[in-house]
Amino acid sequence: MKKIIENRYDFIVLFDVKDGNPNGDPDADNMPRIDQETGHGLVTDVCLKRKVRNYVEAIKEDKAGYRIYIKDTAPLAQLDQEACKALDITDIKGLKKKTPQADEKIRDFMCSNFFDIRTFGAVMTTFVQGALNCGQVRGPVQLGFARSIDPIVPQEISIARTAITKVTDFYTKRATIGRKFIVPYALYKVEGYVSANLARKTTGFSEEDLALLWQAILRMFELDRSAARGNMATRELIVFRHESELGNAPAYQLFERVQVKKKVADEPARSYQDYEVTVDEADLPEGVTCTRMS
Repeated sequence: MKKIIENRYDFIVLFDVKDGNPNGDPDADNMPRIDQETGHGLVTDVCLKRKVRNYVEAIKEDKAGYRIYIKDTAPLAQLDQEACKALDITDIKGLKKKTPQADEKIRDFMCSNFFDIRTFGAVMTTFVQGALNCGQVRGPVQLGFARSIDPIVPQEISIARTAITKVTDFYTKRATIGRKFIVPYALYKVEGYVSANLARKTTGFSEEDLALLWQAILRMFELDRSAARGNMATRELIVFRHESELGNAPAYQLFERVQVKKKVADEPARSYQDYEVTVDEADLPEGVTCTRMS
């Protein structure tokens, strides 16, 4: 039996992009997401979780216990029905009255089979419609929005498409002009949290799952290359480990120990080497240790 994590973790991920669009905004012609007031670039938690899911799916290849629930290759209702079939459930709506332990059984089945539910939680509409509490699972791992260290200046690049689709257009049309947005360079920081309390009470997130999560964060861009995203890489993962399940210090106090500054303030950064990353590990709160991974 896998060992459920017993320690709380707070972590920071530093990743960068060069000549690419890290997270396009569909409401703004796929322009890189930006904080309109400060000019800092943004990358959503949903985007980063997608990359973790894709990495786990690629290396585990639907291995038992490591399947991915949120994906575009299977309807969620179809995956929900797997729990019903395995637990011999035919009537969702009347289940709660007939079987008081139904919530727990369905939740445990879904968490044990799908890595991303066990990690991030999920809303399972089939069970929500049946008024079952297990339809909403809160995961122990949570991420915030990533924000660039400095303001970004997205650039619009014109591109030409020389291929002609229709035979009738071949002799009359020439290249079609299109466009793409890029960020010349930006370093982003995102804060994350791992709750041992939720892992124990709800999803069963294990030490093995945690090791896989760190691996996925460090390598999530390596299996997710595309021309649109340019060159992206995780540069560093800074993990604060608490001795206790509920934590030994507030997360914000630990995050404030991580400082990222540009070496030359008045010059635009164009590489990770243009920044200096420091972590104040002196006099850490009792029961907290820091590990830096890259």
